[in-house]
Amino acid sequence: MNTKGFIEKLLGGAEVAWVELGDVTEMNRGSEITKKVAVLDGDIPVVAGGRTAAYNHNQSNRSGETIVVSGSGAYAGFVSWWDQPIFVSDAFSVKPKGEVLNLKYCFHFLKSKQELLYTMQKKGGGVPHFYPRTLEPVKIPLPCPGEAEKSLAIQGEIVRILDTFTELVTELVTELVTEREAREKQFEFYRERLLSFEEDKVAWVALGELGELVRGNGLPKADFTESGVPAIHYGQIYTYYGLSTTSTISFVSYETAKKLKKVNTGDVIITNTSENLEDVATALVYLGKEQAVTGGDATIFKPNDKILGKYFAYFTQTASFEKAKRRLAKGIKVIRVSAKDLSEMLVPLPCPGDPEKSLAIQGKIVRILDTFTELTTELTTELTTEREAREKQFEYYRDRMLSFK
Repeated sequence: MNTKGFIEKLLGGAEVAWVELGDVTEMNRGSEITKKVAVLDGDIPVVAGGRTAAYNHNQSNRSGETIVVSGSGAYAGFVSWWDQPIFVSDAFSVKPKGEVLNLKYCFHFLKSKQELLYTMQKKGGGVPHFYPRTLEPVKIPLPCPGEAEKSLAIQGEIVRILDTFTELVTELVTELVTEREAREKQFEFYRERLLSFEEDKVAWVALGELGELVRGNGLPKADFTESGVPAIHYGQIYTYYGLSTTSTISFVSYETAKKLKKVNTGDVIITNTSENLEDVATALVYLGKEQAVTGGDATIFKPNDKILGKYFAYFTQTASFEKAKRRLAKGIKVIRVSAKDLSEMLVPLPCPGDPEKSLAIQGKIVRILDTFTELTTELTTELTTEREAREKQFEYYRDRMLSFK
């Protein structure tokens, strides 16, 4: 699409005036509200300082189509579009003043300047803020400034095209997400099937009988260094790593490493603490060649010759393990599963009377699940790349269409 030629044709030789948003819009602050006083089972989104609604309420203070700009926090200045009743809190709304500006045109323009708006945040008390007075001097291009009807018609045509692009990108992203979720469910299905055995084919053995469990100690993030001994913090296991890793993203000094528990190749690190049930007792198999260390809120499982570490790690992703850890988990705000509890958890061991055959079966299951993991990861990467490419394409055309001389 030749956007330059299209815009020139659309303008028909007319001028473009760059006017301050404060002259053509009204900016109104939201109303203070807290989660404690909000009616959370309501269906009205409360728009505050983030990129999504903070929670719900049963009352609104804006209706119809609305532009909202976040007022504070890391995303102060974030521009969002709403076409339903909302409650604007720690933010402000923007609407046209008079009959010179198309609201959606204004939104597309502001989104094209999103990164610039972030740089205009004001720092106060360590918290970034974004005020109406910050946005008011920003200039927006108005085609045919002396002819309101023609100006709105041009703005409307630009909006129509950009909305069409948005719909196409949204549709594609939805299809990509659906495809990824389908493949993940397919993987989960086969994992469950492979790790579900007939009762007479397996022995359910306590984890403590299949290896040594060593509780970690120490390792605050302040101990991390740029290089040194590979180190794995318990929080990284469910926020960064997958099922296994050959390298670490963190390191500690050799002096600090002397005080920490050691992780060898093939060992499995299990989280003892999390803020939710899903992440607690998450397992990570360390396959690095260099000895690593880990700290508190983690337990190191060192498998004996009856079980493969990766086989156990895959088992921790099953519904059976999930059900078992929920019974053992303690706490409300902070969820814990102790090393002692982990040692008592039962693991299915195929062909318990024939160790060699048992390990062979475990190895075969691991190889099949590794292949599924690789395929799923590859597909996810491809879908993510495709989505990012389409979003960048949309941003490119949007910026070109809103770049007037």
